[in-house]
Amino acid sequence: MIASSNMVIVATLLLLMSAASHVASFSHVSSAGKRNCCLHSQATDLEMTNNGRSTTESPSFVIALTREEGKNGKLNKALQSNSNIKQVISSSSGSAMEVNEIPCIAHADGPDSDILGKTLSSSDFDYVAITSPEAAKVFATAWIDEGRPKVGSVAAVGKATQEALKAYGIDVAFVPSKATAATLVKELPTLEEATNEGRSTSLLYPASAKAQDTLQNGLEERGFIVTRLNTYDTVTATWTPEEESLAKSTTVACFASPSAVKAWVKNTAQLDCPRALAACIGETSFAACKKNGWKEEDIFYPEKPGIDGWAESVANALQCLAEDKC
Repeated sequence: MIASSNMVIVATLLLLMSAASHVASFSHVSSAGKRNCCLHSQATDLEMTNNGRSTTESPSFVIALTREEGKNGKLNKALQSNSNIKQVISSSSGSAMEVNEIPCIAHADGPDSDILGKTLSSSDFDYVAITSPEAAKVFATAWIDEGRPKVGSVAAVGKATQEALKAYGIDVAFVPSKATAATLVKELPTLEEATNEGRSTSLLYPASAKAQDTLQNGLEERGFIVTRLNTYDTVTATWTPEEESLAKSTTVACFASPSAVKAWVKNTAQLDCPRALAACIGETSFAACKKNGWKEEDIFYPEKPGIDGWAESVANALQCLAEDKC
């Protein structure tokens, strides 16, 4: 009788131990799954390039895309397809890459936004100069709202701006050989009709309130009559705690404007983290990085601005990190 009772007790203890083991195992798997989900949610479409390694590994290269929310897709796609980036990752043993969207800037109405439409419908200009995709959006929206009035020949600073204008059905008559305001100033021809009529070539410049005076002053020095309207403004984006955490782990930050550079510096000023390398779309952002304290050897930018060259600058920054030269 006693022996039988002991056997029942032993069996019961074995069942309880087995159940406890199962519960512990289930809890461990759930926790790991949660960590993996969090990592996935922080990455953009590129996520990680890791040669088959687990996505829960800590990445060696963390890239921040800093354009305004929703406008980082083209660079993200270029990074994903860049052969030199793939080569750096594959040749760096134990390395992985993570790409995060951390918007540094947001757009707001400028002081002249309300008069842009009326200006388009009531004034004649030989040229309209558009110097960014955002300026193209603001200009096109006002033009459409005003009933698509006839405007002068449209000059776009580069291909990205040209594509943005074409998306709204606006033909572009002039694009400079290099996507900078300085090159546009040098290459934009005066209008022959204006010269024949004995007057100066006129130009409307719908700009960001924070845009430099390079285009305006340069064209005026050449004899153009420039009407500048500050139609939108660029403001520093407010980061969430999650974005602050991502910024702290960033090794390469990608910049497309001086405003983004200044916003990154402002938002990271109170974070306890080393300064990331800078990959810039062109020399204007490069100059802004130098002005804001980056060492020249820690800034990478292409000779000719553009998405593909920008992605190549990221590749060069990653190569520098992989070789421990930065």
